[in-house]
Amino acid sequence: MPYLTYEEFKEITEKDIQREQFDKLLARSSAILDSVTSHYYKRRDISTDNTWRVSQFKHALCAQIEYFHVLGATTFEEINNTPQTFSAGRTSVSNASRYNPSGANESKPLVAEDVFIYLEGTGLLFRGVSLW
Repeated sequence: MPYLTYEEFKEITEKDIQREQFDKLLARSSAILDSVTSHYYKRRDISTDNTWRVSQFKHALCAQIEYFHVLGATTFEEINNTPQTFSAGRTSVSNASRYNPSGANESKPLVAEDVFIYLEGTGLLFRGVSLW
């Protein structure tokens, strides 16, 4: 069962994303949120959880879908695979280096920053060790 329906998505966001695009982005976005939340809702029933936490999770999922939609990509390679130079006729465009002055590689993250804004304080970002 998906975490979010298209109708819920339209209620939460103002972005104009068609159903076909939403369906394509939902599975990948859900996988990203599962990873960020240590698969919390794979182990627990989302329909019986705290309504505020579920709402925040769904908002985060919408943010991830919007992020992928804006970038037009859903993988780390696609997001960060931009050519250094581009030429069309006599016009040449050079992208800035993906390396900052310290030599570290600058790349766009796979997870939207807004996801962490919505999930903060929900407990879904907890990275401690469980005692069984």
